Amino acid sequence: MKKTLLIVAIAGILCTQCGKGEDPFAIGEGIVGKVTQDVQMRQIDSIFANDSIVKLNPIKDALGTQGEVEIYEKGGKKLLLISPEDESDPNSIISNIQVFDARYKTEKGLNSASTFADVKANYEIAGIENAINAVVVFLKNSDIYLTIDKKQLPENIRYDYSARIEASQIPDTATFKYFMIGWDTEKE
Repeated sequence: MKKTLLIVAIAGILCTQCGKGEDPFAIGEGIVGKVTQDVQMRQIDSIFANDSIVKLNPIKDALGTQGEVEIYEKGGKKLLLISPEDESDPNSIISNIQVFDARYKTEKGLNSASTFADVKANYEIAGIENAINAVVVFLKNSDIYLTIDKKQLPENIRYDYSARIEASQIPDTATFKYFMIGWDTEKE
């Protein structure tokens, strides 16, 4: 009886410890889940060994992963789109990641399913760029940038491509068209 209790106690402790690892969906400075900004494209296969990797621009006779790839869970849910600095180099580091799965989130809870109200409540906006069909919102001291479809903006600024768009003009209910992380690939 004592051995059984001891085995159950040890198993319980081990299970508790297993749950205390790093969050595989955390977004932070230089990290998106299991991917850090110094990861090379050739390492993607081993990092996502339990997931499906779809090579968008397959390169004939490539020795490993090269070019843009989409990452899917085995169940088919799209997680990420990963873009390298150099499409033809398997040793290239990652320059951009588009996040599709809302489980990937920042410490402040920002994810692909958040709204602009969540951005304003938790982040300082570094700048807003007016593009043809969208606005791009850059967050201060962050690698994250967000694209919001202009269809969600007031009509008086929606079609003015030269207008300077302020955060106050973007509705709190606006959702993200793209939730992106961009890493500066320049070596210092």
